[in-house]
Amino acid sequence: MNNSVYILKDRSILYINGSDAKNFLQNLISNDVDKVNDSHSCFASLLTPQGKFLYEFIIIKHKSGYFIDCEKSQSEEIFKQLNLYKIRSKVEILNLSNEFVVATFGYEKYLSIEGSKDVLGFTFKYREDPIILDPRNKNLGARLVINLEKLYLSLKKLDLKDNKIENYYAQSHKLGIVPKDLNKLKNKLFGIECNFEELNGIDFKKGCYVGQENTARIKLKNKLSKRLLPIEVINGQLDDGESIINNDVEIGKILINKEYPFALIKYLDKNFDKNQIFKCKKGSFRINVPEWLKI
Repeated sequence: MNNSVYILKDRSILYINGSDAKNFLQNLISNDVDKVNDSHSCFASLLTPQGKFLYEFIIIKHKSGYFIDCEKSQSEEIFKQLNLYKIRSKVEILNLSNEFVVATFGYEKYLSIEGSKDVLGFTFKYREDPIILDPRNKNLGARLVINLEKLYLSLKKLDLKDNKIENYYAQSHKLGIVPKDLNKLKNKLFGIECNFEELNGIDFKKGCYVGQENTARIKLKNKLSKRLLPIEVINGQLDDGESIINNDVEIGKILINKEYPFALIKYLDKNFDKNQIFKCKKGSFRINVPEWLKI
């Protein structure tokens, strides 16, 4: 069993509390907050009114409110955006990033802990702190949200050994789930094109939320023709925003060009072949289709 743990120092924790907290979130995000309770957490996004991607996060019940586990580079903007929507709602929004930290460890290790269940998003307490089986994909393992002061004692009790965060990034990228640099996706694609349906981040049965109309239309009218897919660089390097051309036809665009690259691909186009090696100005690469994405 792999006893590695990754301290996700690039994550932040916001806390939403108050008598209107549930309804406040329900009217904003792409998933159903009614699913979130002491034994279940969910993955969700905040979209533009047109349904374009802005932010993504994991929502965890905590006391009388909700933890928002988000990328640190997006946390200040999420904090400001939520406060803009707040108006007269009886909610309190706090940034607890200096107090709480997120640690993640493997699926097998998670199953070995008493109280765990093999259910995506399942949440239980370990010494009063929530452990969550990642609601997107179990191969991302489990997350522990914990007060920084208690972190290392809990890791010791769980027999977890600190490992390099880059190994977690690489695993997430290989799975086809964006591990970092989410700001590079902002306003560049629709939330549904981020594969949020397959990653359990959209509920098509819930009521209105910001961006719901276009999201539902794309789904119901089978208008989904592009997908966010991971890139495997064979040699050279990629340029941010570079077009991907095959047979003189643009079949996609590189959105994240750094260590863990992703592109928005017209996956239904006859000029897209997932087995092909593509060339760009400064190198060559493959476009990988994750196993969980049945396309």
